[in-house]
Amino acid sequence: MDRPSGWITDEFKEAYTILHQLGWAHSIEVWDRTGDLMGGLYGVAIGGFFAGESMFHLARDASKVALVHLMVVMSDGGSLVDVQWQTPHLESMGAIVIGRDEYLDRLPVALDTAGPHVFWAG
Repeated sequence: MDRPSGWITDEFKEAYTILHQLGWAHSIEVWDRTGDLMGGLYGVAIGGFFAGESMFHLARDASKVALVHLMVVMSDGGSLVDVQWQTPHLESMGAIVIGRDEYLDRLPVALDTAGPHVFWAG
């Protein structure tokens, strides 16, 4: 861990590695022209549902570019992207808070919606 109170433990990394190998965990990455990773986000995708885990950036707005790209990829009807909680950063990009009942209504539809499998495979 990089931080004493950090939550990305070795066990967490191992679990996400396994989820990725199984085809469930995915990252959306932003690279610069020289091939350096500048930012992105990662999470778990099931059908048309994406549960975002974390975003990061090494260059200004790189995580925003990744999120915009994710939203374009997930823009088919029935998709649901869970960003965990509303922040000013996410709100500025169009994230909205929905109540538990609406979330639970949308979730099975998203799970049954075909996800962007070509994107995840590429």
